[in-house]
Amino acid sequence: MDTLKKIAAYKSRLAALEGKLFAELAKLPGKYGFSSADDFVAAVKQASGKSPKAPKAGKRGRKRKARAVITDATRAKVKQMVGAKKTSAQIAAELDISVPSVQNIKKAMGLVKARR
Repeated sequence: MDTLKKIAAYKSRLAALEGKLFAELAKLPGKYGFSSADDFVAAVKQASGKSPKAPKAGKRGRKRKARAVITDATRAKVKQMVGAKKTSAQIAAELDISVPSVQNIKKAMGLVKARR
């Protein structure tokens, strides 16, 4: 029972600290001369050089490619190209999807031999 009382006390203390934190955060825009929190947030984002809608860069600064939508038509084309003895890299390049996506499709269709 003692443990439950401690947990309740910690929760109460946490709630009080959160209240203080939110009160301090609410004062920030006025403290720095902004008329609203939205204006303050926009200024912080601009100062950080990050736009909320900017695409994330992947490894080595490259922009990430949009996620491919794999349809039944894509799966059928992969199956047809596997039958035509094309490599996964060739299939991926031709269908504009990643090699791992090609591998996942082939695995789901049972077109890949199991490792031993």
